[in-house]
Amino acid sequence: MKKVIRLLAVGLLFISPFSIAADNPPWGGASAQHYSYKPQKVVYDVNVNSLKAMIGVLDRASYLSKITGADPFDSSIVLVLHGGEIPFFAKENYSKYKELMHRAHSLVDSEVLKIKMCQLAAEGHGYKSKQIHGFVEMVPMGDAEIIRLQNEENHAYMQ
Repeated sequence: MKKVIRLLAVGLLFISPFSIAADNPPWGGASAQHYSYKPQKVVYDVNVNSLKAMIGVLDRASYLSKITGADPFDSSIVLVLHGGEIPFFAKENYSKYKELMHRAHSLVDSEVLKIKMCQLAAEGHGYKSKQIHGFVEMVPMGDAEIIRLQNEENHAYMQ
């Protein structure tokens, strides 16, 4: 009997007081802060492998533009594509990704953002520049363009 009581006592030492009150967390709720953001210069390093992830990148960039004023004279948002998202922007896949392409084109056309693509990575996916939609700017190397935007044009890096 003493062994059973000892085992129960030892077992109670390993039970967290928070696990007993799991339905009532001790930290309360988060508080929402409200800030005003100035126009920003940002470069997104885009290397995604799903349509959902690419939509998420466009959502984030679009929202950033909205909350920083969307002023093409004071801000700059650049997406540099160099990964699995490249086929989404190939003209041959237009019918498959039509909705995504119209949204991306609309954001570029409204001067909210620029989309640049690594020519080296595109060729690795089997695409030449002329096979990519015309609203995309081809750059020789995505990594070099990201570095250039950071060092020469003062863009913050986002991933």
